[in-house]
Order: sequence, then structure tokens, then C-alpha cells
Amino acid sequence: MPSFEILPVEASTQFYLSGLQRSIAGFMASYYLCSLGEAMGLVTPFCREIVCRATAFDASTKIILSTVQQSALEELRLQKVSLLFGDTGSGKTEIYMKYFESLTCKGKRCLFLLPEIALTPQMQRRLEAHFGNAVVLWHSKMTKAQKEKALQRIRSGEAMIIAGPRSALFLPITDLGLIVVDEEHDDSYKSSSRPRYHARDVAITMGKLLDIPVVLGSATPSLSSYVKFPHVRLRGGYHEASRHFVFEPSREAFTPLIEEALSQNAASSRQAIMFLPTRANFKYLICAECGYTLKCPFCSVGMSLHVRSRALKCHYCGYSEPIPTLCPKCGSTMLENSRLGTAEAIAQCAQALPQLRIAQFDRDAITTQNKLEKTLEAFNTGEIDLLIGTQMLSKGHDYHDVTLAVVLGLDNMLHQNDYRAREKTLALLIQIAGRAGRKHDATVIVQSFYESFFRSYLEDYEHFLQEEQRVREGLYPPYRKLARLLFAHAKRDKAEQAMLESVSKLRAFDKVQIVGYGAAVIERIAGKYRFAILLRSERSTDLIRAIKASKHKMAEVDMDPVEFG
Repeated sequence: MPSFEILPVEASTQFYLSGLQRSIAGFMASYYLCSLGEAMGLVTPFCREIVCRATAFDASTKIILSTVQQSALEELRLQKVSLLFGDTGSGKTEIYMKYFESLTCKGKRCLFLLPEIALTPQMQRRLEAHFGNAVVLWHSKMTKAQKEKALQRIRSGEAMIIAGPRSALFLPITDLGLIVVDEEHDDSYKSSSRPRYHARDVAITMGKLLDIPVVLGSATPSLSSYVKFPHVRLRGGYHEASRHFVFEPSREAFTPLIEEALSQNAASSRQAIMFLPTRANFKYLICAECGYTLKCPFCSVGMSLHVRSRALKCHYCGYSEPIPTLCPKCGSTMLENSRLGTAEAIAQCAQALPQLRIAQFDRDAITTQNKLEKTLEAFNTGEIDLLIGTQMLSKGHDYHDVTLAVVLGLDNMLHQNDYRAREKTLALLIQIAGRAGRKHDATVIVQSFYESFFRSYLEDYEHFLQEEQRVREGLYPPYRKLARLLFAHAKRDKAEQAMLESVSKLRAFDKVQIVGYGAAVIERIAGKYRFAILLRSERSTDLIRAIKASKHKMAEVDMDPVEFG
């Protein structure tokens, strides 16, 4: 008997969790080492009051595949879990929809996972063009009324194709026949808060429990998926246009080369996109006299300069303060900006090329679903000449008339303390370049001091994956399992002591290697000091066993981590 008082059940509702949902929650609790309540908190229940009547649906518009696409689809149908490794513009979405069509006509429903909300407007139009009202979208930006309406259609069986980011995985769907995880390489599928699950991996587990196929798709698949699952290679694009790459050895800056390229592109009535990894005007404000970086008082990171709001802002905790005129350390007036951001790039472009109609495409500007849809619509109808943004630009959007792509700041990403830094940076460049040259020949300008690295693999990402296998073998996923233990406390010594206690206990497990431990790369966030332990083992079961036996109550577990800062 428990030590606490047990009260009688006063009432029951019409809502319930299915056997599958309970099994998935149990798997997540055991593998990701969270509580069962935290895992179940993600699940949307079924309702006994709504009778599900999923019926066969015949798409009004038939999808016609090429011979190559049809062959790829047939190969996918032979596998329970497979990877559609298709170059940008090769027609992966058409293959997905043909697969959907073949299942919905049999009364089976399909779950289509997208990495984030930014992809949903265009994908919604494409799906509805073929499947009409049988399509339901689900995402966090929907209003309560919109969610209730969508749930009604999902629970009743009216919705045959359910599309959305990772939260769509936990909807009350019966008669599921297929799960597609598009852009499977995207880190947006990994939750950054507890439970720290990866939606791609949970989808694969769900497919096994239901005995249904799971298709992973990407032009730049993760090495883990490439190694683990049989892949169907779809080469080349269905666009006759070509891309020409120009490398400029420079740190991120609005240079004469970029200015001239933008000017000529606009003179030809063509559109352009520009990528930077940094929001705001500048990443940091630094004193030229003493080298001091103006940091957040609650986080051990430099604050970003936002000219429009006349403030320095911390992108971790949200703290802001007025832009100073003097260095707080030495009193010098010689304050310099570092690391160009999207807002400053827009300001410099507008000053140099006032004839351009420019829009910002990042989290500072795109704050609602309505703004996202309006910006994409304005760009695709030619009302915007230049779209400047962060990684949102690379998320699979179909830009029709882009003939110039400018990519800045890749070298900073290449130098991140992440074993996947090369993979993530190369994949990002290929994804951004893939937004250009859909209808007309395009130029891609890349500011980087590492032209030889990028050129080696730009036209053959599979060659990179094969070489990367040799680099990671015996050290990193997919050949070894990783786990990260995080400790955070307002008092530094308490966080450090909790970490050291866990390290001491973990040393008893000879099948688990302590790769390293100590203060996190960003030691302090939102007033809390952070310490971390990185563990490695051949099997996840050994990791889980060791963590359970040595876990401190302060520790937060991150299985299969994708973020190391």
C-alpha cells in the first residue's frame, strides 16, 4: 500500500488512451528516462462519444509518377522501415502522395510528419489539391477552436491524411496504415525539453507496434538513418535548370560581390534568398579596447544587438537592456559589432539597393502562422524580391523563381563542438541551394574559407556519408549510443557536486564510457549554473541501466542527444 491517502474515483470521462498510446508512453518513459506521466502528457486521448467510421477514400485527382518515381515507390513498399534518399526537386512529395492514395482507397489512414510548422502552408495546399477535405493539419499555432474541429475530424475517421510536426504523432488515429517522416534529418524532431524524445525514432517504434510501414525522406539524410535502414536512391531533379556555385573567402559580410549579384538578379526580374545563422542586427557587441563582450547577467553568453528596439537581447532567457555607449569594463567608447545578423543584412541591403523589396524570414519577424503564410504568399507572387532569413529558409519551401541564393556564416557552424558539425553544415548548404534554380539557372554565393570541403560533396552527398562512416566508426552514432546528463542549479557548487556524485557512481559500470564531464559549454542560463556528463556505450540498454543506478535527483537525461552546447 502507498504511504499517501487514496481517495475514491469521483467520476470518469469519455476520454481514454488506446493500448498503442499506452505502449508508446511506456516505451518513452523507459527509454528516455522520464516519468510515465510526462510521456502520457503528450498524448491526445480518444473519445468514446465519437464513433470512428473510417471509410475508403478515392482521391479525385490521380497522381501520375514517372517511371523512376514509380520504381522508387515499389521499392519502398517492400520494406517496413525505409529511407527515401531523393535529391532536391526529385519528386519525393509526389511519391508520398501516391503512397497515400493507394492506402486511403483501402480505408487506411496516413500520418505525415513535417519537421516544423514553417512547412505546413505550402504542404497543406499540395495535399488538399489531391485529397480535398480528407486532409487535416495539426500544429501548436492553431487556436483552441481549430484544434477542437481538427480533433473531431480525426476521432471520427473523417480525416484520412493527418499532417503536422512531432506533436501529430500522439493524436488519436485509428486504422493507421503508413507513417512518413519528411526531412528526417532535421533536429526539430528532437524535443529540447523533458521528455527529450526524438519523433523519428518514436515513429519507427510505433510502426513496429502497429506492423505498418514507416518511410523516412530527405535530400540530406542523417548518417544514422542511412546506415540503419535500406534506402531508395532518387537521383537528380525534375527541373532542367542548373546551379553555379561561387565561393567567397570571407567572414559574413555584405560585400561588393553580393551587392553586384543582387543588383543584376533584380535587373533580370528574378528573386533571391539570403541565409544567415544569426537573428538580430549583430550577434555580439565587443569592446575594441579591452576585448570585453557584453554578456547577459543571467547567462554566460553575449547578447545580440537589436537596433529597431534599441536593445541588447539575450536569445536564451529573454533579458534585454538599452544599448550602452560605454564599455562597462573599461569605459571605452570603442564598441564594435560582431557576426552579422538578419536585421542588419536587411538594413545594409536596403541602403545599397533601395529598389529591392526585402522581407525578413526568421523568428523575430515570423511570429504567427498568419505572418508565415502571408510572407510566403507574397514571395511566391513576386511581391518580394529578396527574402533574408535563418534556417527557416531551408525548410523545404518551394520557391518558384529564385535564381540567386546567398549563404553566409557557414564557417561558424562548421566549428561548433558537435560530432555532427560537418554533416549539419553541409546538409544545410545543400538544402538552401536547393531552394534556388527550380525553373531557371541559378547562382549560389557561399562565404566560406573551406571551399575545398564543400565542393568535394556538393554534388554527391552520399559520398560524404560514406566517408563520414569511417570517421565515426567505433566512436559516435550510429555505431555507438550516446547519453547526456544535465545538472542545473542556482548555486554553482551544488550543480557541480551533483555531477561529481553521478560520475563516481557511473565509474562502476565497465560497459559505459564517460567521454567527459564538467561545466557545460554555456555554463549559465537563466540564472542557473549547468554541468554535464557525456556517456557512450555499444548498447542503449547498458546506458539506461547505468543511468538508472547512478542518476542524481537533479539530473535530466538526454538520450541520443543532438545538441551539445
